[in-house]
Amino acid sequence: MNYTRMLIEKESPEQYGYDKIRFNLSESSIRDRKLSDFGLTMPDLLLPYGEHRGDARLRSLIAAQGKDLVAEDVLVTAGAAGALFIIATTLLAREDHLVVVRPNYATNIETPRAIGCEIDFIDLDFSTGFELDLDAVAAAIRPNTRCISITCPHNPTGSMITRADLEALVRLAENSGCRLLVDETYRDLIHGHALPLAASLSPSVISVSSLSKAYGVPGIRVGWISCRDADLMERFLAAKEQIGICGSIVDEWLAASILEQRDTFLTAQAPVLAERLAIMRDWVASDPLIEWVEPKGGVVSFPRFRHGAAFDFDDFYADLLESYGTYVGPGHWFEMPRNHMRIGFVYPLEDELRGGLAAISAAIRKHSARQV
Repeated sequence: MNYTRMLIEKESPEQYGYDKIRFNLSESSIRDRKLSDFGLTMPDLLLPYGEHRGDARLRSLIAAQGKDLVAEDVLVTAGAAGALFIIATTLLAREDHLVVVRPNYATNIETPRAIGCEIDFIDLDFSTGFELDLDAVAAAIRPNTRCISITCPHNPTGSMITRADLEALVRLAENSGCRLLVDETYRDLIHGHALPLAASLSPSVISVSSLSKAYGVPGIRVGWISCRDADLMERFLAAKEQIGICGSIVDEWLAASILEQRDTFLTAQAPVLAERLAIMRDWVASDPLIEWVEPKGGVVSFPRFRHGAAFDFDDFYADLLESYGTYVGPGHWFEMPRNHMRIGFVYPLEDELRGGLAAISAAIRKHSARQV
């Protein structure tokens, strides 16, 4: 394994220092929550080794979200990042091939790179509304392809595939003898009709999710893998046991207690999501230098801005932070052009979001004027 640090982590707000940021638009989740937000206080838990697959109550709550899924189809992991690491290191070796939709969450790319396998990227394009080209995915499949990797709702664009396209990808994986990995971290934060939990559609599909993004509790480090292939899940379990044996009793108790409130919590979040999306929509409509593909799911968007040929992006992003106190996820985090930026629109409070968007518009004009 040839590890290198991911840019999205090297340049993360926690690395820079939250106290230095006035308008944090870089976060890809809802606002961080406290135990009291869920009406929870910690009981006097016994702290033995936990169930290796994860707390049974928690796994049952997760499985209940998908048709025909049972608790044995779920493996609890250390966040979605832990799930993706287990999947990559279980499925892939240097001689294998992977198809990845890009842009993507960095772990979906960097762990396979560290393994040294071959990767074909299916790049989403702004001009086509970030729609997935199924023909391109099919054409990239090789005899040694082990996995097709997508995110839905998509990170960082917020785009979604249709149910027909999801089912077509499932058939492609089945017919090719590979796996379809669907990172569904934002599945509980859609702006319309939800797709079925992908793992419920076929034993060839692996779903990954977590509590970090939709529930605002990344600090408890709970994610999961869902898959109906019992033999493959046993291999995933072996990987988990060799990495850390089991999860945290405390984290998994909290996760189950939060998921028991899933419907109530998400219902309360829905109007906040709609209001913040409307603020984003108004900002784009009011600024002729900004354009976007409106997200259909999640709490992030990936707008881009118009600029001249000599625009200095290093200077722009540094000044946006240092002079305007505004932090975004620049396009290079996702191997995309730097005039794209991921903006998280639900993590900031309303006034912080409005202030950050105004700062972005002002900074673009300031640095565009320097080209004249």
